[in-house]
Amino acid sequence: MNDNSLGKYTVSYGLSLAITSLLSALLVVLKELNEPVLNWMKHVTVHHWVTHGIFNLIVFVVLGWALAQLNGGAGPKITTKSLITGFVGCVVIGGLIIAGFYLIEG
Repeated sequence: MNDNSLGKYTVSYGLSLAITSLLSALLVVLKELNEPVLNWMKHVTVHHWVTHGIFNLIVFVVLGWALAQLNGGAGPKITTKSLITGFVGCVVIGGLIIAGFYLIEG
């Protein structure tokens, strides 16, 4: 059963949060393992974390907007429970990716 109590932007940006959190975690690992990427990110802005934050904001906004355009502009069709489970799960997985990386790499 589809719960239509959430608007298309709520669903779209909730999904964008989930995806962005995973991409952000993967970017942490990438820049820590790849010196040229880290150096490039340092030179784009005043600090690599600033570049990382800007990347996250751009992905979040653009992806959320794009997802809202699905289904003829009605946005994604998922239940509230699925949305909450999805973004909580992705945030937890993203945290575990970062924590696991730093535990292994020390």
